[in-house]
Amino acid sequence: MTVTYPLATTITTEEQLRDVLGYPGEGAVSKELSVIDRHARYFIERSPFALLSSANRAGRCDSSPKGDEPGFVKVLDDTTLLIPDRPGNRRGDTLSNLLENPQLGILFLIPDVEETLRVNGSAAMTTDPDLLAMCEHRGKAPKIAIVVDAQEVYFHCAKAFKRSGLWKPDTWIGRGELPTLGQIMVEQIKFENGISGDALNCEIEEAYVKNLY
Repeated sequence: MTVTYPLATTITTEEQLRDVLGYPGEGAVSKELSVIDRHARYFIERSPFALLSSANRAGRCDSSPKGDEPGFVKVLDDTTLLIPDRPGNRRGDTLSNLLENPQLGILFLIPDVEETLRVNGSAAMTTDPDLLAMCEHRGKAPKIAIVVDAQEVYFHCAKAFKRSGLWKPDTWIGRGELPTLGQIMVEQIKFENGISGDALNCEIEEAYVKNLY
């Protein structure tokens, strides 16, 4: 794909990239594991939030947030993860991508911890009743779960979090003057039924209460 914004220079080869970026040190390379060791397992079992990145056969990319109580992602063994697909908007972007391209990248976060854990591998979707039962919460099991064969597992340093101040409450801007999701959707979509932003916000809040699981 060609970037439409005019660029004075571009990097098009690995050699050019390394001339600018340089090469990783021994630690940055050697830290990559092919198994989920005890440190990675400990982190995953305490993480309430993860970002799943995928792409379809044509290269269309998606990054999807997944969140639940800590440990919602199950570590089945030293190379296998189980991720429940909780109710959402039914777009299924990640799931559709996996049908065409099974490769998946996952970033695990723990609030107030600046280091993150990255897991890359291949994934498959399942409706296996036994596996879905392992993901049951509040008496409800997901309809689909993602089984990940972990191939690259490594911790990521805290530089991005330190630069952003992400976990520092005194840097948070809060919602402030940002419009609500309902207001944004009404302006962007222009629903035929003429629903107001306030009414849509009420529907969204009701869904948060009734349809989390």
